[in-house]
Amino acid sequence: MRSDVTLHPLDRALLAGLLLAAVEDADPLEVMPPVEGPQGWTPERRSAFLRFHESRSLAANPVETTFAIAAAGRVVGAARLCPVETRAGTAEAGVWIGRSHRGAGVGGAVLELLLDRARAAGFTSVCVSTTPHNLAVRALMAGIGVELVRDGEGLTACVDLRPGVR
Repeated sequence: MRSDVTLHPLDRALLAGLLLAAVEDADPLEVMPPVEGPQGWTPERRSAFLRFHESRSLAANPVETTFAIAAAGRVVGAARLCPVETRAGTAEAGVWIGRSHRGAGVGGAVLELLLDRARAAGFTSVCVSTTPHNLAVRALMAGIGVELVRDGEGLTACVDLRPGVR
């Protein structure tokens, strides 16, 4: 596992770095809900990105916990844990990594760190959803011995975090 990859709880200072990483190294549709208007990182889309994170993880009552992913001390993406309301003790995980940092071991390190954070927060399982064509996520899950299964149009896997399992 890469030792230079770290997770930092998102705060307002890190949010500016996260926006910069997204603008420099990601398509808006990879990192946030769609926003009407021309393609690319328009001023409206940048504002929407900030509002999205402010409403989800920086709100008075956060919906999820978001972490800035740093590699070699630079913000390169985000990871999140969102409690699943219908499954006590379960969190949904989400990750995006800037394009120039993909395929370099960042994802594997983030997965392990995120599972550790979920355990520390008291979750007993973490679910991951992806599309069939996302080979990187499929490889990451296979690498930890967890099989993704067909779930409608997508693939889903749940990682059991209980001691002695996995």
